Amino acid sequence: MIEITNITKTFLTGEISFDALRGVSFKIEDGEFVAIMGPSGSGKSTLMHILGALDTPTSGTYFLDGQDVSKLSDDELADIRKNKIGFVFQAFNLLPRTTVLRNVMLPLMYDEGVSRESREHRAKEALIASGLDEGHFLHLSNQLSGGQIQRVAIARSLVNNPTLILADEPTGNLDTKTGDIVLGTFQRLNQDEGRTIILITHESDVAEHADRIIHVRDGMIVSDSKAHEKRVKHHKK
Repeated sequence: MIEITNITKTFLTGEISFDALRGVSFKIEDGEFVAIMGPSGSGKSTLMHILGALDTPTSGTYFLDGQDVSKLSDDELADIRKNKIGFVFQAFNLLPRTTVLRNVMLPLMYDEGVSRESREHRAKEALIASGLDEGHFLHLSNQLSGGQIQRVAIARSLVNNPTLILADEPTGNLDTKTGDIVLGTFQRLNQDEGRTIILITHESDVAEHADRIIHVRDGMIVSDSKAHEKRVKHHKK
């Protein structure tokens, strides 16, 4: 599904340049659950922006579903974000005084080819897939707990049936128990529905919910292994 090759990203501030990514390459297969982990300043957020078609690399190539995203115009990148990528952020980004159902329907509002009935049906399906109880569909989002709100955000990321779900620190505003429930939702979506998920995090215990962990430091990949292999190595220590 994803193949990035020798991706670099250089930021210029006046006459000073900073290399945020330095020759990053990897492949992600359809249906994988991958965590990209690294400390603050490692380059993982820059990489997330490129994977999410929110930014373009300075050099290198990024293929998503066989299409070279790294060479697209701003309008073409917007189409990729709309049709192929579902985003879940640390900040929930929901409209607080709007119902859960309407929040999830919002990404479909600008598609004139989709009727209101179809938008509502797809939103309900996405909410059920995210694990939110149907009794909450007509609640205002500011009436929900943090974990419930993040499930609504997950449902919103699913409503366009994207190729890729990109979750950026999705448990950052949640306590450990609630975060584990949300991460369990991602695992279920991956295992039961075959969703491809990339999880961006700086926490190793969060990353270990994925099947594979790519560790980024100083703009480069320093390790890429199955999460089980990392747990075994840690246990041996």
